[in-house]
Amino acid sequence: MIELCEIPSPSYGEGEIAERARRELDALGCEIIEDDVGDRIGAGCGNILGRLPATAPGTPVMLCAHLDTVPVTGPIEVELRADGSLTNRRDAILGGDDKAAIAAMLVGVRQVLREGTPHAGIEILLTPCEEVGLRGAAGFDTAQLAAQVGFVFDHSGPIGQIIMSAPWHKRITATFVGTAAHAGMQPEDGHSAIAAAAAAIATMPLGRIDAQTTANVGIISGGDATNVVAPRCELIAEARSRDLVALAEQVTRMMDAMTTAAVAGGCDLECRVETQYTGYQLRPSDPQVVLAERALARAGIRATHVPGGGGSDVNALVRNGFPAVNLCNAMVDVHTPDESIAVDDLEAMVAVTRAILAEAVDA
Repeated sequence: MIELCEIPSPSYGEGEIAERARRELDALGCEIIEDDVGDRIGAGCGNILGRLPATAPGTPVMLCAHLDTVPVTGPIEVELRADGSLTNRRDAILGGDDKAAIAAMLVGVRQVLREGTPHAGIEILLTPCEEVGLRGAAGFDTAQLAAQVGFVFDHSGPIGQIIMSAPWHKRITATFVGTAAHAGMQPEDGHSAIAAAAAAIATMPLGRIDAQTTANVGIISGGDATNVVAPRCELIAEARSRDLVALAEQVTRMMDAMTTAAVAGGCDLECRVETQYTGYQLRPSDPQVVLAERALARAGIRATHVPGGGGSDVNALVRNGFPAVNLCNAMVDVHTPDESIAVDDLEAMVAVTRAILAEAVDA
């Protein structure tokens, strides 16, 4: 875990961590397949698939985690705190999202192979560019999988929680185009794109909209100098919901706020709305959910069903027709310098990995 985290791998910069992953899969004796997604999206690698043939009858399974992290703003020097958790002693992310999952999967599979424990076939899928719209998994051809079900460890929350649903995600890019003027001599001749964007943000509903829906403005940029009325300003926002109708209504409200502010501010508005990923709703009877519950019980962990507020590679895999499920792995404060994970939880996810493989043989 420490070695993986200390290899920086922001989205599109996964080359070094991918090389380490290939070595790990090779050491396990995997057949390694890498697709051309990296070339297609400009990532540091493609989707890397490691395959181990079955040694017993049962249900072959796929274990999936992503190689990339959010942007790394400083050095990563992992330390073990007195409370038994791993964190970065420097002011930057740990990178446990999702290297905690990679570590648990690799160690769990290594133990199974070392002990000669029978398994029904194992595939390990490591994806790039998950943090920027699930781009790696979205381009993965699930038809090449021998596995019948898949398990992703990529959600904060206590171990035992099974993510039964995840939202649709829309990205809104809006550019306000105003009129430049000298801010000290003829400000009345200008139309400030920044002021129009600010008015839009002030009036649009943001944050927790309802139990299913959230919205946020994450990036705003514009202007040339303090003495120039800003002629352009761009904002990038998002809306997410597990309810498609609520999502459409939220996007409409945000667009209406921007249109009204642009008109009032004497600006033109250029807008683009893109689907980052599609949502899903699993059923308790779905085979990946049933196997996950049995595996958690085998590991002595109580299973609970919860909704998810973020996307994961499961969104892309399910959309591409492959039955997968996301399991919580107890990451804390992900995407922040306070990020941490307890060593005990890492060990528990190793146990869950082994239990999934064991339960698949029984299945």
